[in-house]
Order: sequence, then structure tokens, then C-alpha cells
Amino acid sequence: MIKHVVMWEFKDFAENNEKKKNVELAKQKLLSLKDLVDQIQSIEVGKNINQSEAAYDLVLITEFKDLVDLDEYQNHPEHKQAAAFIGKVAAKRVLVDYEK
Repeated sequence: MIKHVVMWEFKDFAENNEKKKNVELAKQKLLSLKDLVDQIQSIEVGKNINQSEAAYDLVLITEFKDLVDLDEYQNHPEHKQAAAFIGKVAAKRVLVDYEK
């Protein structure tokens, strides 16, 4: 099992929206992938509630059977569409993939 974890820090304003709106739009786009990408075993998307300067705005936690499924997910057109939007509204991204 592969766990894929991504966190984003969003721009204050992008794509004609305030940060709060873009975080919510990104969350919806990511959650919709569960029904669109067969390789996703599980998905969790959370908006930050911690006020620390070290905190990121949004986290994605997904699980895949193996690295092949993770690669298929990352190259899936629906994932690429969500990633394109987030790429426009996020200022920073960090990630980790690990075997569970």
C-alpha cells in the first residue's frame, strides 16, 4: 500500500478568488476524484484549523495499491485538471509518498 500525502499553502488571492474560496474549490475538486479515478483506494482532504505560521492550508491523503496505481492516478486527466487549478492558486506545495 502506498500513502500519498500533499500539503499546500495558498495565495491570498488568485483566479479572481480569495484564499478561503480557492481552498474550498480545491477541496471539492480533490474529493471528486474518488468517483473519477479507479486507482484511489481512499482519499481524505482537510482544511487547516491551526493558526501556526508553520501550518499549511490544505492536506490531501490518498492511498493506492502500489506505485503503478499512484502513477496512473497522477497521469489521469481528471487529476491533471484538479492539479492545474491548484497550481494556479497555491503558493507552495510539499509532499511525501511512503509504503504503508
